[in-house]
Amino acid sequence: MAERLANLEVRIGSVRQLSTVVTAMRGIAVARSREARERLDGIRAYAGSIAAAIGEALSLLPEMPPSSTDGGRHAIVAFCAEQGFAGTFNERVLDAVGALVEAEGERPHALFLIGDRGLMVADERGIGIDWSTRMISHVVEAAELAERIVQALDDRLESEDITEVTIVHTGLSQGTRTDMVVKRLIPFDYSRFETARPADPPLITLPPQRLVEGLAQEYVFAELCEAAIISFAAENEARTRAMIAAKTNVGKTLDELTALSRQLRQEEITNEVIELAGRRGDEA
Repeated sequence: MAERLANLEVRIGSVRQLSTVVTAMRGIAVARSREARERLDGIRAYAGSIAAAIGEALSLLPEMPPSSTDGGRHAIVAFCAEQGFAGTFNERVLDAVGALVEAEGERPHALFLIGDRGLMVADERGIGIDWSTRMISHVVEAAELAERIVQALDDRLESEDITEVTIVHTGLSQGTRTDMVVKRLIPFDYSRFETARPADPPLITLPPQRLVEGLAQEYVFAELCEAAIISFAAENEARTRAMIAAKTNVGKTLDELTALSRQLRQEEITNEVIELAGRRGDEA
């Protein structure tokens, strides 16, 4: 009895330590998600400035640049998680990628996967990866990640027959619902920008076509930064939910173990009382 009670006390101590760890992980996830959301306004303002510049630059061209694709390989950039304890976050991203590939039938594709945990899930599913890199661990790393993705895409756009690029990532939580985001980056859709003809035409040092192409590349960079930050926020929101569920389960386990400990203590006390009473009876 005493040995069983001692083992139970050790287990209770371990569960309490686990509860502390879960609480800390939840706090970190909440803080990172909040920070990521706060950074979105800045990146969207940056994208808005580029969009305004594209609108003015388009007015300098005789006609709208083409925004269609003639087949070729489809590059899919999927944002998964770098760290664990995020529930089914990575599975949902890869499910969305699978649905996109299936919808295109026999069209060849190249998968660019971001995040080590996503790589693990992809490997379990037997999904081929053409290129991968780590996901950000802090929002300040978003620009660096976007640069790596742009470089990888540029290398393959020049050397391979990739004609379309689409990003897939988890969106921000809307109440209890979290949607997947599927957005085409290339070919660049110029029709979404309102052409502006300022009263004073801008002074430019580049040919209008090159200027528009350069601004489009900068806008794609901004979109990749935004996708990385949104995905990072969504990842930490998923981790927060997972830690809340874990905290609930740990609490239930701790309550059960505590109740069992009290029961064993009561039984131990009862046995001692019975033993003492028996000794006195023998002495009498």
